[in-house]
Amino acid sequence: MKNKQKSVDIIPYGKQNITQSDIDAVVEVLKSDYLTQGPAVKQFEDAFAEYVGAKYAVAVANGTAALHLNALALGVKPGDKVITTPITFAASANCVRYCGGEVVFADIDPDTYLLDINNVRAILEKDVNKEVKGIIPVDFAGRAVDLEAFRKLADEYGLWIIEDSCHSPGGYFIKGNGEISKCGSGEFADLAIFSFHPVKHIATGEGGMITTNNEELYHKLLELRTHGITRDQDKFQKTLEFAKGEPRTASSEPRTANNEWPAWYMEMQTLGYNYRISDINCALGLSQLQRAAEGLSRRQEIAAHYHEAFKNIPQVTDQNYEAANSQQPTANGHAYHLYVIETENRLGLYNYLREHKIFAQIHYIPCHLMPYYREQGWREGDLPYAEKYYQGCISLPMYPTLTDEDQTRVINIIKDFYS
Repeated sequence: MKNKQKSVDIIPYGKQNITQSDIDAVVEVLKSDYLTQGPAVKQFEDAFAEYVGAKYAVAVANGTAALHLNALALGVKPGDKVITTPITFAASANCVRYCGGEVVFADIDPDTYLLDINNVRAILEKDVNKEVKGIIPVDFAGRAVDLEAFRKLADEYGLWIIEDSCHSPGGYFIKGNGEISKCGSGEFADLAIFSFHPVKHIATGEGGMITTNNEELYHKLLELRTHGITRDQDKFQKTLEFAKGEPRTASSEPRTANNEWPAWYMEMQTLGYNYRISDINCALGLSQLQRAAEGLSRRQEIAAHYHEAFKNIPQVTDQNYEAANSQQPTANGHAYHLYVIETENRLGLYNYLREHKIFAQIHYIPCHLMPYYREQGWREGDLPYAEKYYQGCISLPMYPTLTDEDQTRVINIIKDFYS
């Protein structure tokens, strides 16, 4: 009788971690009176705003919805141009197109993989008709963009900034004065967005968050999230008679304590969307948020282990780690949603890892070379650093529950491939 071969578990590039406390939090909501539009949403918003250091937070259905609402709130319209990076998920650019605007891709810094501020400046210097209205930098892989520098540039040209922080809750960069600035804090960006997809730091199944320090934008986002409807009496445009369903009188009724607006009344004043998130999702998110610092610390440990292991493999470079750790204490500011290496024979390594049940991923195919954006006029050769990066990039397994044993397995398979 032959001995059965021990099965080997699959190691994905990312994975959620659901604990009993998460399950208990969701069950508590399922037993409550509210599955949506209840207290858990506001509780999650308040806790998340505190976590990133922002004044306001608006929870929404997903990160893409967050981007779309931001573009709407900032008034993006046909003819407006917005600059972003090609090395990102398509939604970072698509939100501009949803509003009829035009996307202008700028190249990346080959050391950090982030939007190159010098390339952005060059684009703005050529924008003689002032068609560019905003910038969407992305905290790619968890590395925080220097938004202090981008804010100075944006102010020089009268632009707004949306910070795409989907990869970097808990991350930060070091300001010129040596202090930290947290991703999504609203210190320099007008708006910031986060995603709670299962592979992200905080998982809600699907979900997203917008953070801001701008009260006007905050209230606008609340309306846009829910069909453009408001229940704020100070904003009502119709008469009290109309609201109560009474015949119109010659003069409007006075608004007194005995003559209040009926509880059912609301007004749709702009075209909004149903981008709400449920209390079920928010209960899970609030529970996950309690472990955010612990998960971030573990991600940084995993990154350091990878870096040490690849020092003597000439075919592998982890430039993003090197750049992030070139000066202390910036190492702690990298949130490591991804651990990206650049390699020779990327396809060969990718397939070899899959043969050994290690499912790495590629982040990302440059947006400007997607067929949709090629139809907008973008071509190969337009953004050489982004295109060169894509030829060799591969994201290795990175999630807090990745065990030392499984990480060693990943490292040994890579060493074996290049030996």
